[in-house]
Order: sequence, then C-alpha cells, then structure tokens
Amino acid sequence: MNSVKDFNAYPGLDALSTAVVILGKKRKIYYLNPSAENLFKVSRKNAVGSELNRLVEDPRDILLALDYAEQKRGSFTQHEITLENNDHSKIELSFTASPGEGHLDGYILLEFLLPTQQKKIAREEKLSIDTEWSKELVRNLAHEIKNPLGALRGAAQLLEKELNRIELKEYTAVIIKEADRLRALLDRLLTPHRLPEMVEYNIHESLEQVRSIILAEFTSDVSVIRDYDLSLPDLIGDPQQTHQALLNVARNAAQAIRGRGKIKFVTRIANKITINKKFYKLAILIQIIDNGPGIDESIREKIFFPLVSGKNDGTGIGLTISQTFIHHQNGVIDVDSEPGRTCFSITLPITSDAILRIPGHE
Repeated sequence: MNSVKDFNAYPGLDALSTAVVILGKKRKIYYLNPSAENLFKVSRKNAVGSELNRLVEDPRDILLALDYAEQKRGSFTQHEITLENNDHSKIELSFTASPGEGHLDGYILLEFLLPTQQKKIAREEKLSIDTEWSKELVRNLAHEIKNPLGALRGAAQLLEKELNRIELKEYTAVIIKEADRLRALLDRLLTPHRLPEMVEYNIHESLEQVRSIILAEFTSDVSVIRDYDLSLPDLIGDPQQTHQALLNVARNAAQAIRGRGKIKFVTRIANKITINKKFYKLAILIQIIDNGPGIDESIREKIFFPLVSGKNDGTGIGLTISQTFIHHQNGVIDVDSEPGRTCFSITLPITSDAILRIPGHE
C-alpha cells in the first residue's frame, strides 16, 4: 500500500466514532479517519506524511506505547492521559497501539478514545446485559406467580358464595381486587416480550400524542416545552412501543416534578452513534428533560431494573418496559440526573432507506 487512497478498501475506518490513526514507515502518519481529524483538529491532507507531533505537542507517551507494540508484537493500552493539541488545547483520553495484520502488516494502528466515550460504551454494555438478565428473571417470576394467583382468586370467589354476612364478603372482595391488581401488574411485566411490528412513522407525531396526554392528566402547572428538529426523517420501528416508552418516561418526569414545573421535549440528529457495539451512521436523539429534584443517587444506576422506583407508590415497571421497547428497535435509553435537571435520552438508529431521504446524505 503506497497511498492513503488504498484505504478506500476499508470504508469502516471512516465510519468509526473512535479516532483511528495509522502509522507507516518511520512512524509517519499514513492515515487518519474523520473522528481523528475532529479530535486533533487537523485535516487528513495536512497530516499524512507528518510525524506524530503534527497531532500533539509532546507525543512521548504515544512513542513509548509504539515501542512496546513493535517489540512485543502485541497491543498496548494507555489509560486516561492528558495530551496537548497544536493549538494548545488539552485533551484527556485513552489509546491503544496495535501492530497491523494482514494487509496492514508493517503498520501500527492507534485508536484514541475519550473517557466519556469509554464510560458510555461500558454503561451501554452493562445496561444491555442487565436488561436481558432482568427480563428473563421477571418473565420466569411472573409465570410462577400467575398460576397460584389464579387459584387464590378462584378460591376467594367460591368462598364469597358461601358467606351470608355482607361484612365478611368485604374481605373476599379485597382478596379478589388485590389478585386482579397483581395479575394486571404481571401482564404488564410480560407484555414487552411481544416482538415489534416494524412500520414507518414520525417521531414528532408520537411526541405530540404523549404531550397531549401529559397535559390532560396533570394540572395546568405543568408546561411541556417543544424543541424539535422538524427536518428529521421518519423512523422504521414499532410506533406503539415507541409511544408507550415515551409516555412512561414523560409520566415519570411529570410525577418527579409533582405536577408543578417544566418538561422539555427535544429532538436532534445524532451522527456516528455506536449502540451495543453496533455502529450507525445516523440516529435520532430524543431527550425528555424535567426540572425536578433529580433521581436519588442510591437508585440511579438501577433505575431501569424492574421493581426499582424512586416513588413511594411506584411499581418500578414503567422504565423497565420503556427500555425493553426501545431495545427491541436497536435503540437505548440513558439518563443523566442532578438536582434541578433530569434528562432521559432515547437514541433510535435511522435505517439506510431513511438516510437517503435526508438532504445532504444521498
């Protein structure tokens, strides 16, 4: 390979959200992808053929990693170091140096990752594993409970017919009512396992329906502010599941502000998104933000687990169902919370067909 143009055979490198730099002979920069251009604030045209100090003022930490990778013929990772760009701005990042293989034999690959990216990827991986584990656990538990619950309800109905005193029938009525309530809760736990019905739909129509419901359910002291990017394309997914997921999150926000405060709906395009280790060129980002007291730190990491709730009268099911519905559509829900601002971010990938309908992405 004698020219950077040869990397047209590896279009995946340009698509990566992480910064990749490839070094050739005498450790000269042979290639860098768009993410690396953005990170180091340098164009590929000006960087190719230069040494590493074209990217950073002092590349000693990187050079030490290169020595190890070349001598041991293995990867070397340096965590959370501070480097200085040529414009004197400082960046904290981690990087991995690896010797190339196959067509890249004789080259060194450098992959740079910002700590925020690392934390996000690790959090998404953990969330995905925890979600699958908790779904299976809850599903099995729900099935185990439903059978004896039905027998309990049936026995209460038979007992009610044998009782002559009205005051005693009140007790059986309580048993039947509570059994019905628990059965409804179990049905909600099992509902997310229905596979999505994929059709084309507009995210803003879903958000407007949710907004109307929230304003109808809660007092006039709740205001729902809209900040939409109306140029967003339609999504391919299950509008009913998306609607329910958005409604659960929005209701959670309205309950958090106790019927007095502001909720903000935001939609934006997101470029080069990695969700559960899968790369997407474009995605739609939906944010539901409230100005409530925030999520208690003791449950913040477990907020999407079933039966975990910050409300005294909460079931802890709504956010679990929301995460499951969005996960069915290859998306993810994340949360960032502090007193005065809680933001639930829902990311849904855009299909290639929808991308072609976005101006400038043909």
